[in-house]
Amino acid sequence: MVQAGFGEAEEEKVLSVDHRVVETNYGLSSPNPLLMVPLTLIKGANAKGAVCLDGTLPGYHLHPGFGSGANSWLIQLEGGGWCNSIRNYVYRKTTRRGSSKFIEKQIPFMGILSDKPEENP
Repeated sequence: MVQAGFGEAEEEKVLSVDHRVVETNYGLSSPNPLLMVPLTLIKGANAKGAVCLDGTLPGYHLHPGFGSGANSWLIQLEGGGWCNSIRNYVYRKTTRRGSSKFIEKQIPFMGILSDKPEENP
């Protein structure tokens, strides 16, 4: 989900609200429920040293394709991963950008991530 123009603290607030607020903020109103995609943690990552800033397992949200797109992937990488000071690292490990403890357990896939043709032709 792209959120241009938000600072990191504001992004945290937006992502911690329920789907009704997301619909209001993004101008989406649909009789169809939002596609909520669960978090998958990468179980063997810690054995390879691939962990979040606080040592928790990394994770991702995946919704499989279907129909003619069953073998296609759309990968969305959120920006903002740069820390330029110890203070930034210390703060970030208490947010979803530095700890899987704070990543949303489910997120709405909408717009280009939606599986609804009316949102994502």
